[in-house]
Amino acid sequence: MRTITIKPKALTHNLNQVKQRAPQSKVLAMVKSNAYGHGVAAVLPALQQADGIGVATLTEALEARQLGWEKTIGLVEGAFSADEWQQAIDHEISCVIHHGPQLEWALQNIPPAGSATRVAWIKYNTGMNRLGFNAEGVLSAAKRLHEAGYQLILATHFANADDHDHPLNAMQIERFSSVLATLKDTIGPDIQGSLCNSAGIVNFPEHHYDWVRPGIILYGSSPVVDKSAQELDLQPAMEFSAQIIALQTVSANDAIGYGSRWRAQQDTRTALVSVGYGDGYPRVVTDDAYVTVMDANDSQSYRCPVIGRVAMDMIVIDISNAPESLAIDSKVMLWGDAPRVDEVAGHAGTISYELLCRLSIRPNRTQA
Repeated sequence: MRTITIKPKALTHNLNQVKQRAPQSKVLAMVKSNAYGHGVAAVLPALQQADGIGVATLTEALEARQLGWEKTIGLVEGAFSADEWQQAIDHEISCVIHHGPQLEWALQNIPPAGSATRVAWIKYNTGMNRLGFNAEGVLSAAKRLHEAGYQLILATHFANADDHDHPLNAMQIERFSSVLATLKDTIGPDIQGSLCNSAGIVNFPEHHYDWVRPGIILYGSSPVVDKSAQELDLQPAMEFSAQIIALQTVSANDAIGYGSRWRAQQDTRTALVSVGYGDGYPRVVTDDAYVTVMDANDSQSYRCPVIGRVAMDMIVIDISNAPESLAIDSKVMLWGDAPRVDEVAGHAGTISYELLCRLSIRPNRTQA
């Protein structure tokens, strides 16, 4: 059996870590891409102490409303059409405005006073060069929106916040703070700011401003290059596990799996595990990848290397260091407390975000 277990207490713990790091800021908890693969319905109850949630699409926003989320919902890519803008108004969704058409939709169809959509997140491109107005454009757009009665939050996005010393960080911070100061001087002191994603929350505590936007940090993965999740006191919000379905001994010089990539140097006890890339475990892990196998009582664990090529439905592991009494149906931890998803991502040459978001629908889902 393949199982994804979500841990709400870990989510709440990680949210509290964010709140402790940014005690003067409101928290927009990112739950886009089905809450980074964890499931929106599973995580919303654990994020009740956040001030709002952030999503990427209107569909995600409407799902959160249908699930009963009544606080702020921030649509971080904004409306994709005039019709979506109207739907955002209808469902009290606050939108990012990052280019001319969105600005015109907002000015041509102004939400009622008191509507959540009257709070507009105006996006300033400080160097990421994806979404956002340039400095001149953001000043002009902000003036027009403010005159139309919108409450404004100036927002931007770091390109390299995971690396504290990257030179573009200082440039983005300076650009953002300068434009925010200009807006406060020329339009009004009530304009708010939002600069920091997960990595920014950790690396730039002096620049948290009014809103922080944690994402991966909520789910127990490290957002920075120089500190592990454990060092940041984060707890994994997901446990991905499977079971041993067969045991065998491979003779010396015999190969295992597609491509015969791994060959036994000696007689080797192995186990087949009921999981593969069809479930979301990465196909391209290196020879350093490992899983943790639990004994029948879950009282003892054993670190076991992944050997051979990952297949769609199975992996093979070396159980030489586990007792011979290890049984079929023994639990195999693919990621969770050990290994952490960050480790698995490193063995696959990617990041934890990708592994979490691309999990398939095949594993059973439960909560701890």
